[in-house]
Amino acid sequence: MEGVRGMDDRIPVTVLTGFLGSGKTTLLQRLLSCEDGAGVAVIVNELGEVSLDHLFVQKLTESTIVLKNGCICCTMREDLQTGLRELIDNRDRGLIAPFDRVVIETTGLADPTPIAMTLDGDLLLKRQVRLANIIATIDAMFGADQLREHEESMRQAAIADRLVLTKTDIASKEETARTREKIHAVNPMAVVLDACSLESLWTQLFDIDPFDPRTKSSEVQHWLKRLPSIEVLKSSRSSGRYQGKNGKNVMIRGYHKDKNEEGGEIQTFAIRTEKPLNWTAFAIWLSALLHRHGNRILRIKGLLNVPGALGPVVLNAVQSHITPPMHLDEWPDEDHTSRIVFIVQGLSPGLIQKSLDCFLSVLE
Repeated sequence: MEGVRGMDDRIPVTVLTGFLGSGKTTLLQRLLSCEDGAGVAVIVNELGEVSLDHLFVQKLTESTIVLKNGCICCTMREDLQTGLRELIDNRDRGLIAPFDRVVIETTGLADPTPIAMTLDGDLLLKRQVRLANIIATIDAMFGADQLREHEESMRQAAIADRLVLTKTDIASKEETARTREKIHAVNPMAVVLDACSLESLWTQLFDIDPFDPRTKSSEVQHWLKRLPSIEVLKSSRSSGRYQGKNGKNVMIRGYHKDKNEEGGEIQTFAIRTEKPLNWTAFAIWLSALLHRHGNRILRIKGLLNVPGALGPVVLNAVQSHITPPMHLDEWPDEDHTSRIVFIVQGLSPGLIQKSLDCFLSVLE
């Protein structure tokens, strides 16, 4: 795990995902029609369920196309690395118009995590681009049922930073409320937006960047507002139990492989620890945890109290992809305890808490 990062001027890459027919392409069209849309390059999976062909007006290379508003679209003929490298190379050679942001639209059944891992795993791309945001579109009419019945939809929502409710203009109030309730249960940390509120979408989706140090403080404030609604585990080593909020005991259960290992219930919980965390030890523990259980740990966000630091270290991970941590100059509130939120699938919260306690206890 790398050290704490300061300012980051690489090209921000936004991943746009969402279940089949949830309105990804419609949302993308509306965003590109905004005044700032001309500075966006778009990469679409050519197997996507909705074609963008009706937007294409000029083909520059085998894989790069200019949209009506001047935005650039790369159709990703081979893989993500090739598409991004070609896009940046053509821009630098003056073959296409300049851009300062990339949006990658996935297919409706895609897991967005491999994209995040690709951006960090390619040494050349890592110096040029960075993950900025994961957005998932949710159909207000059918989203609750899709989240319940389709694991792809559920994982997309659980991993996302921003959830955009689509079709709210035609969905009933009951349908919209049911979908909101379901997505809050799946991912209580995400910002939920209405696709019909176009005037605020650009700012919320692009200007406030969950992975950018320049806007991290506002993102952390949102996390803290949502934290009271999340079960918080506090260690109690002597009893062999873990206490949740309101003194509720959480039993530790061992985890074993079974035929449903990759599935299971999605749970959100937070771990709070009052003692400052040894940064090196915590980084080793987290890396080992994600290496072993990365596919079942969908998202991690946290504030860490590290000895000697004026403010907290901000932690952000998407499955096994750990974004280089960032440091805030000051704490956002009076509470200086470390708080780490996990969204997991098929893993015991008590097991994770016990693992961290055991690892840190050997250093005491």
